[in-house]
Amino acid sequence: MSVTANETGSIERQIPDRLKSPAQRFLASWELLLLGVAVAVFTLNSFASPYFLDAWNLSDATYNFTEKAMIAFAMALLIISGEIDLSVASIIALASTAMGFAVQMGADTSVLILVGVGVGLLCGAFNGVLVTGLGLPSIVVTIGTMSLFRGISYIVLGDKAYTGYPSSFAFFGQGYVWWAVSFEFVLFVLFAIFFAIVLHRTSFGRLVYAIGNNPVGALFSGIQVARVKFVLFLLTGAMSGVAAICLTSRLGATRPSIAFGWELEVVTMVVLGGVSILGGAGSIPGVVIAAFVMGMVTFGFGLLNVPGIVMSIFIGLLLIAVIALPRIARQVLARRRG
Repeated sequence: MSVTANETGSIERQIPDRLKSPAQRFLASWELLLLGVAVAVFTLNSFASPYFLDAWNLSDATYNFTEKAMIAFAMALLIISGEIDLSVASIIALASTAMGFAVQMGADTSVLILVGVGVGLLCGAFNGVLVTGLGLPSIVVTIGTMSLFRGISYIVLGDKAYTGYPSSFAFFGQGYVWWAVSFEFVLFVLFAIFFAIVLHRTSFGRLVYAIGNNPVGALFSGIQVARVKFVLFLLTGAMSGVAAICLTSRLGATRPSIAFGWELEVVTMVVLGGVSILGGAGSIPGVVIAAFVMGMVTFGFGLLNVPGIVMSIFIGLLLIAVIALPRIARQVLARRRG
């Protein structure tokens, strides 16, 4: 426990974060600030449009973030470990193309689910082998596979589209479990709980944090760093496959441009949720709140008929801001203490 002297000469004890109560940590957390932003955005949207507070409109608003958030949960663990996957949107395109091809061959809904998740796992395994097996930088590898996976979709489809999905397949992207509660939103909640437990309540989650903070130290402590990172790439690929199932089901068709640009939104969602882009820090609750914030902002822009290019500019500026502001804040605090 550190001890510092204040201006009057008395001794002031600084309590380490790990010794503070959960309530104290929450009151000083990024998640609380983000929650305040979410409330503010929700309030502004309710004043911006009289249709925003309609239950069915709010249900439709969840489609703006649920599929991306499912990927963001797995991406959060990957970034905390010190890696990144920029090929997630292209994995969606390839998985959707594979499902569309399977439909043309007469596959039913159960086979389509296996194909979607299976292709996601294979793509994740491919990324994982290149990064953990060959020791290549993940940002370089996944930029390459981002072009590779989507390029395959364009070769297979060209300017065409796969349609004719079974009616039972539509439930995953268009179905409702109860009243205005969609199946996708329920899936989003279940995955949020699952990843929160994995990251914050299991030994595997502690390994992820340890690797992100000091990969060399983790390796010399006996942690199978490559194995853990490979599992995280598999998880990210699998969640991209799940997102492909939901998105393809919701659209009812497959085009090679499906989910184009989603990798930027997924990374923005993760970083906005408080996950350090350098690894070693972050939480699933923060990512959940960030998903709601981005979803409500997107839906609010839609209600105001704001062009899509403006939303892209906003997301780009938001990503720069959430990376730059913490560093600027630390520099200002350091100068004041100096």
